Amino acid sequence: MEKCLERIKELRKESGLTQKQVAEILNVSPSTVSRYESGKIPIRINEVILLAEYYDVCLDYIGCFTDKKGYFLGKDKH
Repeated sequence: MEKCLERIKELRKESGLTQKQVAEILNVSPSTVSRYESGKIPIRINEVILLAEYYDVCLDYIGCFTDKKGYFLGKDKH
C-alpha cells in the first residue's frame, strides 16, 4: 500500500499539481490529500478512479500491479 501512495504522490508531482489542486479534482480538502499521501487515512476507490482518469493512467499502474502507465480505459480514445 505504501508504494501505491508514493505512486499517487509521484503522479501529482509529475503533473506539477499541488495538493490543493488535487483536492479540488477530488472534491476534498487539501489536508485530506495530505493524509492520503502519508497513509494516515485510506483513499477511496472512487477517488483512485478519478485520479487514474485525470492522469490518464491505468488503475493497475496506480495499484502498483504494473510499472507501465498505460492509459485510463474508461476514456474514449477516438
